Formats: sequence, structure tokens, C-alpha cells
Amino acid sequence: MRRRGTAKARPRWRRAVKWAAWTVAVLIVLPVTLAGTALRAQYAGEAAPEARTRGRDALWLGHAWVDGRRDASDVAALRRRIQGTGIRDLYVHAGPLERDGTLPPARDAYPRAGRLISAIHRALPSVRVHAWLGDRLVYEPGERGGLRLSDASARAAIVASARQVLAAGFAGVHLDLEPLRSGNADYLRLLDRLGPVVRGRGAVLSVAVHQIDPLPGLHSVSGALTGHRKWISQRFFGQVARRVDQIALMSYDTGLPAESLYGGYVAQQTRLALAATGPHTELLMGLPFFHTESIGHHASAETVRAAVRGIRLGLTREDPGRRRFGMALYVDFAATDEDWAAYGKGWGRRHRS
Repeated sequence: MRRRGTAKARPRWRRAVKWAAWTVAVLIVLPVTLAGTALRAQYAGEAAPEARTRGRDALWLGHAWVDGRRDASDVAALRRRIQGTGIRDLYVHAGPLERDGTLPPARDAYPRAGRLISAIHRALPSVRVHAWLGDRLVYEPGERGGLRLSDASARAAIVASARQVLAAGFAGVHLDLEPLRSGNADYLRLLDRLGPVVRGRGAVLSVAVHQIDPLPGLHSVSGALTGHRKWISQRFFGQVARRVDQIALMSYDTGLPAESLYGGYVAQQTRLALAATGPHTELLMGLPFFHTESIGHHASAETVRAAVRGIRLGLTREDPGRRRFGMALYVDFAATDEDWAAYGKGWGRRHRS
């Protein structure tokens, strides 16, 4: 015996499933597909022949270079590695900053810095050695384990720390404070105080910052839904760039699963950053010289080859004649021979497309 209503209920159930499938397609699958197509399109084409190193590239170096674990043989190897490339600046980890913005005395924080700087000057006279300082930022009341830039005394301590590393002989201060929230007025206040101090010593002020919103306002949506601060607005990026001599965009840890998507994303980021950076500030695009696997970084996708090609394409489309432009390589102790080869082949003057 057939139960009453079953014949009518079944079509309704099927219609509900069908509408749910269409909703998923419209709200999730379709935007993802369109975004993937757009990124692959960004990765297509050929870079201009002039999109090659300007001799303004940088390399992040680990703390081992200033605490005694590296010696003269390591400096000689570094010389062989970077001589003839476009690398001009070395960001050497001299921190981290303490939670109040201070640094321990030089003998504790970076005991061999003077020796390293002298050795680099002898081996690579045109290369500059900067002090890389950083810490984790905290924002919420009661949140612990980090530096709070809303505290004026902490900002003043960071300025004093900059004076300390410059007195030790470093050619610049490279600041890496994360996570940096878009529109952070206290960060801008810090840069306003740091700039005159650093430049007054004839030194360079540089910063490492997050990626730019690939879609307007995405940092706000991401922060509200997930609490994850992956991006900053293009406007805020420009505000930071105007206050520093160099700005390095950390164009890695994107979570993208394929080289073509990652390379297209980097091409887009390069165009956004170029449009926001004034002519007097050097823009450096970060290269992933590391191979960890996580939800945010897939080494098979975030390759040096894809990043270099994406950066060259973005430069070609936005401002191929830009001179104050380079790449920043993160990080020395994780880099492979293949990473160095891809950087040299894709970006070096000696090679052709």
C-alpha cells in the first residue's frame, strides 16, 4: 500500500537538493572557478626583456650570522653565492625585540655583529648589512605574548632599539612586525618617529608587510569571518611605503595549490604594490626560499620559478621602467641550489627569456 503524500514529498525533496546544489555552485564553486581563471590569465604572456634585476635585491639572513655560529668560511661562501647577482642588501636577524620593544645589550643580542659587518665590507664592499628586528603584535585587551604598539612607551623603546643597532654599525633597520592590521595608526606613528632617527644616521629604514587585498575590502571580510589578517588595503600599503625607504611585500604563504595560480597571484600583487608605491621608495617583492608544508604554504606551488615569472609579468604590465624595484629572498638557511638557480635564471642580467 502506498503511503499518502510520498509521491508529492519526493519531488519537493529533490527540488530542495537541486536548489542547494545550485546555491553552492553560485556562492562557492563559481567564484572560485572565476578567481582561478583570472589568476591563470595573470600568469600568461611574456615578460618584457627589460624586466630584469636592477641591482636592488635583498636577502634575509638568520640569527646564526651574528651569534657566532657562522665564521669566515661562511662569509666566503656567501660571497660566492651572491656575487654577480642583484643582491645589494642583507637583512640580518638581530632581534627579536622584547615584549616592551627593547633589545638586550649587543653582547647578548648580536655579539658578533661587528665582526660580520667588517667581514662583509671586505668581501662585498657594495653590499649593505641591515639589522632585522621583529616581534609578534597583540591587539586585544588581556592578550599576551607580544608587542602592543598602542603603548607609546613600547614605540619609544623600538626607536631606542633602532638607535642601538645603528650605533653597532648596521647600515639600516629592517622592521618585521606581524600580524599587521590594515589601517594601524600606531604603526604609522612608529614609522613617523623612526624615519628621522634612521635617516639622521645616514641609514636605511625598511619594512616587511603583508599582501595587498586582491579584492577591495577583503581584509575586513577575512578579519570579521575568520580573525585572520592576511591582507592589508592598497591604501594602507601606500601610507606605509611613503614613510620608509624600502618596503618588502611578503608574497608567499598564500595557500594556493598550483604554480599557475600562485604565479598569477604574485603578478597581481606586484601590480597592486607598484601602483601604491611612490617613486622615491624601493619596492621589493618577496621570494619563497623555503619549503615547509602547511595549510598556508604548499612548496610545490609556491616555487621561486613561479614567483619570479609572476613578478616579471606584473612589472611588465604596470611599470617596466621602474628602477627602484627588486626581489627579497626569504630565507638563506632554507634555500636550495635549485632556488638560487631559478632566481638567477629568471631575474639575472646574464640570462635571456
